[in-house]
Amino acid sequence: MFEGKSLLDILAIGGWTLYVLLSASMISIAIMILKFLEFKKKSKVDTKSLLLKIKVRLQKQSVESALSFCEDSDTPVSNVIKAGILYFQRTNSSDVKHAMNREISIETMKLEKYTTILGTIGGVSVYIGLFGTVVGIIRSFHDISLAGSGGLSVVIGGVSEALIATATGLCVAIPAVIAYNFFMKTIDNFTVEMEYSVSALKEILDSVLKDEK
Repeated sequence: MFEGKSLLDILAIGGWTLYVLLSASMISIAIMILKFLEFKKKSKVDTKSLLLKIKVRLQKQSVESALSFCEDSDTPVSNVIKAGILYFQRTNSSDVKHAMNREISIETMKLEKYTTILGTIGGVSVYIGLFGTVVGIIRSFHDISLAGSGGLSVVIGGVSEALIATATGLCVAIPAVIAYNFFMKTIDNFTVEMEYSVSALKEILDSVLKDEK
């Protein structure tokens, strides 16, 4: 069906919807690469190991040392812990829950950046492809009616060419949906670790205050 046809010829067959899907595919791939690299970088430090090192610095060194370590780590969990330590530094209180929960909301928004676009592409690409197919079929029958002739083979040929839009829509949507679900699961894991750090840091700060007394 597409023997001897270039990419531009195939795009012309599929109509303008293929250009839309091609653009969506490029955006989708760019977001996948960006978020994968971002999440890989932000998951470089184990949460329990991080909290243990924070505990040692708070007990044996200083608050400034713990803050500096959080800044060097630069992960969602370390940023949440940093917010709690800053609150502790200002108030000398271990009741850091509210300050850390606010930071969790901020970090979650950062993690979710661009994922909505990926989910939208995964959700609508199939429908864009179907729309392109319907338009292609309508155009095919219209051309046949204008020509005043055309058998079953002509109709099937036009329909098969129009279906390329649906196939392209599926090719764009499936990877986008898989990536979106993967990223959302990763964000959920980050959130669980950040929430765990709230109670863990409070226990550490309670022990620090107890030692001071």
